[in-house]
Amino acid sequence: MINKRLQVLLIGLLFALNTLNAQDLKLDYYLPDNVQYNPDIPTPKSVIGHEVGEWHITHDKLVMYMKAVAAASERITIEEIGTTHEGRTQLLLTVTHPINHIGIDKIRSDHSWLTYPNEADKFDVKKMPAVVYMGYSIHGNEPSGSNASMLMAYYMAAAQGPEIDNALRNTVVLIDPSFNPDGLTRFSTWANMHKSKNVNPDPNDREYREVWPGGRTNHYWFDLNRDWLPVQQPESRNRITKYHQWKPNILTDHHEMGTNSTFFFQPGVPSRTHPLTPKLNQEMTGKIGEYHAKALDSIGSLYYTKEGYDDFYYGKGSTFPDINGGMGILFEQASSRGHAQESANGILRFPFTVRNQFTTSLSTWSAAVAMRVELLEYQKDFYKRALREADGDSHKAYIFKAEKDPARTYHLAEILARQEIDFYRPSRRIRLDGEEYMPDNSYIIPLKQRNYKIIKAMFEQRTTFEDSLFYDISGWTYPMAFNMEYHEMSSRDYGRNQLGEKVDILPFPKGEIIGGQSNYAYAFEWHGYYAPRAANKLLSKGVRLKVSTNKFTDENKKEFDRGTILIPVAGQSVSSFDLFEMMKKIVDTDALDIYALNTGLTGGVSLGSNSFVTLEKPEVALVVEAGSSSDIGEVWHLLDTRMNMLATKLQANRLGSNAIDRYNSIVITGSLNLSEGAMNNLKRWIRNGGTLIGTGSAVGWMSRNKLTNLKTIRAEAPSAEEISYDQITNYVRGQNIPGGVYMSELDLSHPMSFGYYNENLPTFRRGNTIIEPSESKFANPGKYTDSPLISGWISDANLETLKGTSTIRVSALGSGRIVSLVDNPNFRAFWYGTNKLMMNAIFFGRLVNRVSAQ
Repeated sequence: MINKRLQVLLIGLLFALNTLNAQDLKLDYYLPDNVQYNPDIPTPKSVIGHEVGEWHITHDKLVMYMKAVAAASERITIEEIGTTHEGRTQLLLTVTHPINHIGIDKIRSDHSWLTYPNEADKFDVKKMPAVVYMGYSIHGNEPSGSNASMLMAYYMAAAQGPEIDNALRNTVVLIDPSFNPDGLTRFSTWANMHKSKNVNPDPNDREYREVWPGGRTNHYWFDLNRDWLPVQQPESRNRITKYHQWKPNILTDHHEMGTNSTFFFQPGVPSRTHPLTPKLNQEMTGKIGEYHAKALDSIGSLYYTKEGYDDFYYGKGSTFPDINGGMGILFEQASSRGHAQESANGILRFPFTVRNQFTTSLSTWSAAVAMRVELLEYQKDFYKRALREADGDSHKAYIFKAEKDPARTYHLAEILARQEIDFYRPSRRIRLDGEEYMPDNSYIIPLKQRNYKIIKAMFEQRTTFEDSLFYDISGWTYPMAFNMEYHEMSSRDYGRNQLGEKVDILPFPKGEIIGGQSNYAYAFEWHGYYAPRAANKLLSKGVRLKVSTNKFTDENKKEFDRGTILIPVAGQSVSSFDLFEMMKKIVDTDALDIYALNTGLTGGVSLGSNSFVTLEKPEVALVVEAGSSSDIGEVWHLLDTRMNMLATKLQANRLGSNAIDRYNSIVITGSLNLSEGAMNNLKRWIRNGGTLIGTGSAVGWMSRNKLTNLKTIRAEAPSAEEISYDQITNYVRGQNIPGGVYMSELDLSHPMSFGYYNENLPTFRRGNTIIEPSESKFANPGKYTDSPLISGWISDANLETLKGTSTIRVSALGSGRIVSLVDNPNFRAFWYGTNKLMMNAIFFGRLVNRVSAQ
């Protein structure tokens, strides 16, 4: 009987789905019909000029409606929490009962105190509202969420009745209508500009095929749903500030997936949950899921749960709350990718996708009301358990520094501060494993604090896992990402008396000019993260620079490392006074020490030696419209926002023209589809002195196309004889390297290693491009160690194959060079430790001599 009823319901649903036209679309298609609505609250159509789902909402109209509904309702307040790269406003709506609004600051403060174990018991959770953060469309081309946010705001403002009043009294709902305003704008423009009067559901129509880079990402083509933990993008920083102010009990993260799918809600695959996430978290997520199932059943929508997706990487919106005492809920709706598209389940129309997102927003609210006390008790106990777990941890604190680069130390500390982690200066010198950690260059993070779980998630090295498949990466150890000198302090290493001043204000470090104004020369070492920025700044102003390819010492016995930048005073196009003024600005802005040199008679090599090579100002092109937009976007972001360097985004089809002759460096991050003529033109450019830089999969492409003579190797896959048919997909995925931390070693004398002062360099690796090492040791400036795995999962066969292989190779072609960086040195903008490899390729790639370039 039940099956027959369900069959009738599905037939009716598919009929409605195939026959609903724009002219038939009304607001009541979405709204529950068991409540009355306040006529004084503006409907979306009355503000934006069309029904929700008739067109894709543009961000400006979304903002317009949210401000209008907030102005009309005493249940809603609205605030601008920041702006995006493109200057679009990020909004946050606070929705609750008007009585709660009167004391909203105290509600927020009391709720926050639940996360302080020593204070939490002072509060009676039975009398406190639950906090729900509803976030929509972090991927701009997954727009059903942001469109549904208008319906949620309208419903919460306009719906009347005792049940609504009770829900409003017992919850505070934060609505973030667009996690990614820039991406949403890019996609909505595309979908709307290609919409026909008679909507065409043919998947081949241009409406459903965005041009590169698409609307998924933000301005610099970053996936914002990977940035919750590293918080490197402004959209993330603005959001995380509000998140930590409220510490929500539930956060919803509304996404879309393939058109032929249905609807997914968490929990994900049980075996792929991060071990730091309490089991009770997943049990309660499953209990919340029952509300989603009931709601979706009521409108006849198909769905699934506990498969496909996971709760492992804490940089995602649906997983980040799991180490912050809350529940992260991922929703994945099959995407129409436009206004209507043929699918395996019939014609998938955009309004239907919006309705599912709205329906599960309502079911989340219902769950929060019903489970309010349970959620608040869980949050309170979560932080108490965290302290107990810290007591049982063999590690008691972490201490870290980057002795020759205070900027890197600062930027790691900056993330700690954004995640509300307590850290301190050491009270005295601490010596561990041959390293000295000083009060002025180091930080200590005690583990026994309320954010113990976040600290472990950031700093641990994990190599054992219950499951070998991951939706995202499997390792991301932060001190390794920043190439820190650091130590995991045991109870024998650590005592509370080692904690000096707690860091509450984190100023950007400044350098100094040592020796004052010089009439001869200045020098700064390449160790500093912002040394390339300083060099480019000077070169852009016509200042002549040289780089030292050997070590030398000045008259004060200060030893300067290879890669040191020399700035002669004589023969410059600027006066000695103006040059000194430039030096003063650099020490203020770039965290570098600059040394005044008063004689060229230095130890080692003299300043007039041919060991000092004149630098050419970088002229950089980034090849776009080919490969991953995220990978090349990371390079663009690095050069533009951190190094203040011009970088031209060059369409791949321009490589066949003479336009490339104005650049001395070209960066590619994926496979290209070049004609024979374009390939020959690129080779001509390299032979004439250009530097081609390839990362990740581009390394294999350069090898296959005979730009280099590098040999790629592949691990032998294990036998599949025992694999059943339904496990084939998982078997294939299991042969891939999902992303983790691996140890490499550098030849510190090589130009590609300038600025590094330790031979060991942790790198981020994802993907199966493995390069056989050269027989000449001089041609391997970087290679994996014999025990490379630090953090993450890798198959035994891949690990064995990876040992001792190249991470960096430089090849010669005529007068030019081809730099192959097997790993991505710019991963998600928080891999600060390897950014210098990219900068070295740009500044010094052409300095590599032919003997070592193979």
